[in-house]
Amino acid sequence: MASVKEVEVSATLGPGMRIESRARNHVIPIDQPKALGGTDTGPTPLELLFCSLAGCIASIARIAAHQQRLPLRGLEVTVSGSLDVDVLLGKASPSRAGFGGITIKARIDADMTPEQKRAFLHEVDSRCPVSDNLRQLTPITTELIDSEA
Repeated sequence: MASVKEVEVSATLGPGMRIESRARNHVIPIDQPKALGGTDTGPTPLELLFCSLAGCIASIARIAAHQQRLPLRGLEVTVSGSLDVDVLLGKASPSRAGFGGITIKARIDADMTPEQKRAFLHEVDSRCPVSDNLRQLTPITTELIDSEA
């Protein structure tokens, strides 16, 4: 039988453009830069998406290195991508709302050849649930909770 992990977070509107997201006992501020009407008290949702991907890659790398007894001294992960903001602003656009592509770059500090590092990074990416959810079509269900019922 597979081991299943349930994950749930919540988010509520704060003042201005601020959002308070809760994950377990952690409150994560989400905001927009001042140029976009926010107060810049936290990362944007898109930045948090990339933080989740980079953090997952780094976490899985640590797990895989431990499992394979690899002396992983350090890892630096950078995630980047570009998107057309017209869709999220409600403007007519032939583009999709999401990123046209996402790039993960990793600097691995370990006694491994470049080929071994590439193979290790490929394995880590294939085991990363965040990367898998971005790469594969994952069904998303949107439901309204009727507070008057």
